[in-house]
Amino acid sequence: MRGAALLLPLLAAALLHADAAGGGNGSCERRCGGMELPYPFGFSSGCTIRLGCHVGADGVGAAWLGGARELGLLVRNVTSRALILDLPADCSRRFNESVEALFSDSYAPASRNALVATSCSAAAGAPQTSNCSGPPYRYMDMPSSHCTANESIRCILPPPRPHSNLTSGHHFLNKSEVLRSNCTVLVSAVSYSDAGGPSLLLGALELDWWVPGPCRCDARANCTQLPATRTRPEAFQCECPEGLQGDGFVDGTGCWEVSKSKCDRSNYLRDCGKIVLVGLIMAGIVFGAMVMGIGCVVCHLVKRRSASIRSQQSTKRLLSEVDCTVPLYSYREIERATSGFSEDQRLGTGAYGTVYAGRLSDNRLVAVKRIKHRDNADGGLDSVMNEVKLVSSVSHRHLVRLLGCCIEQGQQILVYEFMPNGTLAQHLQRERGRPAVPWTVRLRVAAETAKAIAYLHSEVHPPIYHRDIKSSNILLDHEYNSKVADFGLSRMGMTSVDSSHISTAPQGTPGYVDPQYHQNFHLSDKSDVYSFGVVLVEIITAMKAVDFSRGPSEVNLAQLAVEKIGRGCVDDIVDPFLDPHRDAWTLTSIHKVAELAFRCLAFHSEIRPSMAEVADELEQIQVSGWAPSTDDAAFMSTTSSLCSSAPSRGTDKSLGPDKGRGEALSTSAPAMAVAARETEKGAAGSSPVSVQERWFSDRSSPSSNSLLGNSSSLH
Repeated sequence: MRGAALLLPLLAAALLHADAAGGGNGSCERRCGGMELPYPFGFSSGCTIRLGCHVGADGVGAAWLGGARELGLLVRNVTSRALILDLPADCSRRFNESVEALFSDSYAPASRNALVATSCSAAAGAPQTSNCSGPPYRYMDMPSSHCTANESIRCILPPPRPHSNLTSGHHFLNKSEVLRSNCTVLVSAVSYSDAGGPSLLLGALELDWWVPGPCRCDARANCTQLPATRTRPEAFQCECPEGLQGDGFVDGTGCWEVSKSKCDRSNYLRDCGKIVLVGLIMAGIVFGAMVMGIGCVVCHLVKRRSASIRSQQSTKRLLSEVDCTVPLYSYREIERATSGFSEDQRLGTGAYGTVYAGRLSDNRLVAVKRIKHRDNADGGLDSVMNEVKLVSSVSHRHLVRLLGCCIEQGQQILVYEFMPNGTLAQHLQRERGRPAVPWTVRLRVAAETAKAIAYLHSEVHPPIYHRDIKSSNILLDHEYNSKVADFGLSRMGMTSVDSSHISTAPQGTPGYVDPQYHQNFHLSDKSDVYSFGVVLVEIITAMKAVDFSRGPSEVNLAQLAVEKIGRGCVDDIVDPFLDPHRDAWTLTSIHKVAELAFRCLAFHSEIRPSMAEVADELEQIQVSGWAPSTDDAAFMSTTSSLCSSAPSRGTDKSLGPDKGRGEALSTSAPAMAVAARETEKGAAGSSPVSVQERWFSDRSSPSSNSLLGNSSSLH
């Protein structure tokens, strides 16, 4: 042990010497608290591209653009080509100083950005500006706002690219032109990104970066030379070709083959020498470490046992705080049930976590939902406790049952009853070999789901708003009875009769989110009604809620359905599998459900029916009979003329949806067309259902993590 102690100072000295010897760019400080930046970025004067550093009281570091920390130009991410800045809405950010900080010899805003500013005045040579599409309050930093609702929010748009530069990757905003816009406040920014698919980054700004000077790239790297301009000296960018790794810069890591060791690269010879030296020194203290290791193993086993006991006690305390008595499972039991979370038993993976099929010690088949570890551990635990509290506090035959939970060893796991027939979405989309279900089964699933949601809204006090109603959260048992699942985003409503909604940030799945909730942050029971309306359209059409393979005006299913149903052209979108004309009852019931979906998708929430009314109407459609009438013939001729110019997935005959019960509509198509224009205006304009912007909320429930799947391997 004494010899080991003597070797420790030698080890420290050797490491210091190795750092000094191998420090290409050693004068550049690349660390800021717990953050470390790659070449050529750093936080000291010796760095090629210098950023500002701020370390908080918690030791977490943050990088700022230059010395402009007070302007709030926070660096969110550094990629091989761009600096991505967080630019949260702030109505006190000084425009000219911000613009000066965004341009340097090493970076500049690309033309795929648009700036959002206020107090702008037209001037000769000023860049193109226009009114921003959203209302001013969206861009206001409410706690420190100096803007008023009357101030004009302007978008400073990038200049149009010359035809010859359409394929160029180096097109930037012009600093002098931006300054000539004569704006006083830089509120925020919007950045267009085509990485991983077209999308809009809201509240973000992308700066392309480069290294000044002639090419200094690794011999195996590709060098892109940027010619000097009036505002920028000669510069270059490096990129390793496919099959090689690294940043490509001579002063950085260079390029190396994936299959080779670092020691095979000349840029890392000094680092390998350091590793060899450390290995020799460590060999001298192995004997002492072995003596200490035995004691450490014993100590670890004792601590692990104590931690497990404390974790169980903590879990029981948390469950008692939320007044919940669900059974607790040990992590070891869950691990055995899922064969160590085997890939063969994985049912699905989504934003919240992964779901596995499992078999407990009592031979029960269950679905195990393993929540993903999040940086905000407390927030993740709160979400789990919210789901445990809500699911365990309700009891309905069409709500999935929570069988237990496990919060142990840093894991957050929920155990649900297993649903052997998968999700409604899988059957509608024919996924995993799931058979298409006939109309009678679809109608029954819709009615049962509506009853479950109506129960949450009307029979639970305080009411519960699900916030993530979608076809992949509707599970089917062995008899195709439906059960609503995934309460991770659910919220309790208000108990006061004077409160029609609660205010909360919009969350959910694109394509299903209530556009009025997205616009004014008012969550109510009618938000679930809108989402259920989308599910009804899915049941009729077997189309996805959002599908970019459809035409631009048909990407969003809700918008497409409102237009088609409003014109009386339901047959254009009916699932061909249903063959609606094989009997009159099927045809008329499809139209009745379509009309009900149309009312659920109304933009204004007060126009939508309640879930109790929806459930009642679906039940009446199930039990209703049908007999032809003269009104049916009149409506068929009306809808035929309305739809004659549109391609049809069915035929030119159509029965209108019934506004009453058992009556055929002879005049509903024109009236619905008028309402459609109002509804479509809301559905397409201000909601994430238009899916024209990237949906960043990582708290949206996954569409593939429902508690089901192919269980054949477990039988």
